[in-house]
Amino acid sequence: MKKMKKWVIAVISIAAVIVILIAAIAIKTVTFTSKQISVDKKVSFPVDMDKAAEHLSGAIKFKTVFNTDTSKVDYAQFTGLQEYIAKSFPLVSSTLDKKVINGYGLLYIWQGSDSQKKPILLMAHQDVVPAPAEGWEHQPFSGDIADGVVWGRGAIDDKGSLISIFESTEYLIKDGFKPSRSIYIASGFDEEVTGKQGAGKIAEYLKAQGLQFEAIFDEGLIVTQGDVPGVKTPVALIGTAEKGFLSIELSAESAGGHSSMPPRQTTVGILAAAIDKLENNPFPIRMNGPAADLFEYAGPEMSFPYKMIFANMWLFGPVIESELASSPGTNAAIRTTTAPTMFEGSLADNVLPAKSTAVVNFRILPGDSIQSVTDRVKAIINDPRVKVQPIFDSANEPAPVSGTDTWSFGILNRTIREVMPDVLVSPMINIGSTDSFKYVGLSQNIYRFLPERLYGDDLDMMHGMNERIPIANLNEMINFYILLVHDLCS
Repeated sequence: MKKMKKWVIAVISIAAVIVILIAAIAIKTVTFTSKQISVDKKVSFPVDMDKAAEHLSGAIKFKTVFNTDTSKVDYAQFTGLQEYIAKSFPLVSSTLDKKVINGYGLLYIWQGSDSQKKPILLMAHQDVVPAPAEGWEHQPFSGDIADGVVWGRGAIDDKGSLISIFESTEYLIKDGFKPSRSIYIASGFDEEVTGKQGAGKIAEYLKAQGLQFEAIFDEGLIVTQGDVPGVKTPVALIGTAEKGFLSIELSAESAGGHSSMPPRQTTVGILAAAIDKLENNPFPIRMNGPAADLFEYAGPEMSFPYKMIFANMWLFGPVIESELASSPGTNAAIRTTTAPTMFEGSLADNVLPAKSTAVVNFRILPGDSIQSVTDRVKAIINDPRVKVQPIFDSANEPAPVSGTDTWSFGILNRTIREVMPDVLVSPMINIGSTDSFKYVGLSQNIYRFLPERLYGDDLDMMHGMNERIPIANLNEMINFYILLVHDLCS
C-alpha cells in the first residue's frame, strides 16, 4: 500500500511539472507579441523613373574598378563618374557644398538650419569589383536597360545606392525641402579592397572637424525572403553591428631535404594538424546582441511551432543553436567563424618544404576581439613548432552594436515599413565588411541596410554574373532615401 501511495505521488508530481511546463510555454508564446510598426498606407513619391534609370545606366558605364596595385587603377574612370554625377544632378551641385578628399573621395554637405542638431550621414561607394565579359546576358559595363531592368556591374553593389541617394536629394531640393539638420553624403572609391584611401580618409577628415552624427547609414544587409525560419514574408534586415576581420598566418620550419627520406611529420603535416584542431574546435555560439534581436523581431511573425520555439529560448535554446549552426549563413551570425583560406609548402613534389605557411581567416563576433581570437588560436594549436602571427594590415575589431531603441532606428524602421508595407523589419549582425567600419567613433548609431529586394539566388549577382536591378526596385530605393531624409531632417 505504501509503494502504491509513493507511486501515485510520483505520478501526480510529474503531471504537475508537465502542466506547469506547458503553461509556461503557452504563456511565453502568447506574450511573444509583434514588434513591427503599423503603417496606414504605402508612401510613394512621383519620381521620374525613366530619368533615374538612365542616370544609373550612365553611372554603370564607368569602369570604376579599384585594385590593390594602384598602378593598375584607371583613375580617369572615377573622374568621369564624378563629372557625370555633377552634370546629372544640377540642383545637388548648386545647393550642396562639395569636397574631394584624397583625390577621389566625395563629400557633399547640405547645410541644415539648426546647428544644434547633429547631422546625418548617407554613404555609398563608387568602386566595383572586376567583371569578366564572358557569361553575361548584357555586357557588364553596358548599362543596358531592357525589360524593365538596368544591367551591369554595380547596379546593386553599390551604384544603385549611390545614384538613389543623389536622385532623392535632387528630388527634395526641387520639391523645396529645407533640412533642419545638416546632411552629409560620403562616397569612397576603394571599398571593395580595403576602404582605407576612400572612406578611411573621409572619416579622418570628419573626425578632424570634431563632428558627431545623429546616425550614419551605409549599405549592408538587404530585403530577403525565405532565409528566416518560419517567416514567409520578406524581411528587411538591418545591420546594427558588423563582424570584425582578422587573418592569422601559421608557419612551421624544418631542415627540408629530399622527399624520399621524410621525417615523421613535415612542415605541411604540422600545419595540417594545427588547422585540423582549429576546425574541430569552433568558437562558442553566442545568442546575444544582434543575433538575439533578430529573433525578438522576427520570432513573433513566425508560424507555429517556430513561434513557440523562439518564444521559449530558455527551454529550446540548445535545439535552436544546433539548427542554426548547421547552416553556414546562420552559423556565421552566432559565432566567430574560422576559415582556412591559403596554404603554401614546397615548390617541387619531391622536395621537403623547409618552411610551410597557411592563412586562416576569422570573422569576429562582437564580444570577441583580435587579441582574444589570437590567444584562443595559440591555445588550441598548442604546438611550439607552429608560429602564430596576426596579419594586422587588414584587421578590424568588431564594430560596436548600435541600439534598436534609438530615435533614428525608429525612423529607419518606419521608413522601410512605409515604403515597403509588405516587408517585416529586423536587426541582425552584418557578416561582411563595409566602409562604415571607418566611421566608428563618429556616431553611436550606425545602420547598414541596402533597401534592395534580393531573393534566393539574387545575392549571387552582387560579385557574380548578370548583376542587375529592376527599375521597380530602384524606385523603392529612391523613395526610401527621400522619406528617410525627410523624416530625419524635417
